[in-house]
This record gives sequence, structure tokens and C-alpha cells, in this order.
Amino acid sequence: MAMPLPLPTFTTDDLRNFPADGQRYELLEGMLLVTPAPGSAHQGVLNRLHFALSAYLDPLDLAWVASPGEIEIAPKTLLDPDLLVVPASYPPGTPWRAMCGWWLAVEVFNRSSKIYDRDFKREAYLSLGVGEVWLVDLDERAFFVSRGRERDVRHTDRVVWHPADMRESLEVELASIFRGIP
Repeated sequence: MAMPLPLPTFTTDDLRNFPADGQRYELLEGMLLVTPAPGSAHQGVLNRLHFALSAYLDPLDLAWVASPGEIEIAPKTLLDPDLLVVPASYPPGTPWRAMCGWWLAVEVFNRSSKIYDRDFKREAYLSLGVGEVWLVDLDERAFFVSRGRERDVRHTDRVVWHPADMRESLEVELASIFRGIP
């Protein structure tokens, strides 16, 4: 009878020693997640989202947008959401591993990263304390929003985001985010 082979696990220190080869390497409880470098459609959507979120958040200086962000819970978890909204109590320059209480994590995906983003990372973000997760599906031209007990609420026209610390809501028109994307 064949014995199952033990799966390798990695640490955040191991991950920092990986080669800079264009792949995206992340860890979830020691499990290595590898996805290819993002394409131009991914980057175009990401750029528009970054602009919309920054324009909404910057005037009140309550939070800021990092792209990519980093959520590190050493020694076994290091995730890099495409966009991460960080409370202003952690100004730029604060070590990633010192942060918590993130407001929003956004992952833009297509077929190559969909399984990791949807089946693994979404739940990890929420369990680590991220307030809300947006999964942006390039193929479906849709946002899937998860917060609290709600999971993957599908939006194809607009997404309204209202963090607890903000007086006004942000309304994102999805047609403008996906404009020109094949």
C-alpha cells in the first residue's frame, strides 16, 4: 500500500526568498498559492478601481488604498490582495505585519486565478478581519461582494460601499470600470 506523500509547507520567511520571476507567490496557512503575473485587462480594471477608491477616501484621510496590499500573519500566511484599504491609523510606512482591521480587499480575477481567489482567499480575508471582500470577475463583468454572513452577492450594474467610518457611500458604476476591456 502506497503511503501518501507529505505536502510541503512554507513560511513567510521562505516566501521572501523565492525568486522574482514574474509569478505571484502567496501563502495560506503554509500552503503555497502561485498565479501568473496579471495581464493588461486586469491592470486596467485595477487602475480604475484604485482611482475611484482613492478619490472617495483621500479627502477625509480615514483610510488609504494600497495596490497590491499585503496581509501577513507570520509565520504561515502572507496574502497580496490586488487592492487593500487600510485604516489611516496605519500610515504608509507601517510594516504590513503590524496592520489589522482592513476595510476592504479586492481581487480581480479570470480563469487562471479564480479558484484561489474565490475558493480560498475570500474566506481567508474575512476570517483574518477584512471588513469586506470584492471579487471582480473579468469574464463575467461582475463584482461578487462578501461581508459578514453574506457571500458572493453578484453585482453587474453598480456596487455601493459604505464603510462604518464614512458618512457618504461610494457608488461604483461597473460599466466605467470594465470600459474597453475585451
